[in-house]
Amino acid sequence: MGRYSKLIFVDEDDNSRSAMAKIIAQGKLSLENINIESRGLVVLFAEPINQKAAAVMISKGYDVAKHEARQLEQADIAEDVLILTMEDSQKEKIWMNYENAANVYTFSEYINGEYDIVQLFGEALTEYGKCYEVLNLLTSALAVRLRT
Repeated sequence: MGRYSKLIFVDEDDNSRSAMAKIIAQGKLSLENINIESRGLVVLFAEPINQKAAAVMISKGYDVAKHEARQLEQADIAEDVLILTMEDSQKEKIWMNYENAANVYTFSEYINGEYDIVQLFGEALTEYGKCYEVLNLLTSALAVRLRT
């Protein structure tokens, strides 16, 4: 676990997929020595997690009350920070707009997959549930990968 001191999940607005990934990872990696956060590429104001994402997370036993959307900033980028995006286009935006963004991957890419995590804006609650399942599986694989 020594290579990275911080893990940041990034999405467009940090109120659904990245927030869910952060909360799941905080549970699965709670004994590891890594700070886990989430950020958005376009966060106009601090807002809580999306209501549908919150409903799914609460139904799975997670506390979502402390989440507040935050903007990704240049100060978040460092050699010991791993950044995992939900989509390939977000990874590209980070590479274009932030200096020294070396450790940036899509979440699935880092786990040896090649797919974007489906965008949830305007989707039904069941889609949030499906997204949770994908994020949960990826996070389990991430825990293994970070330990090796």
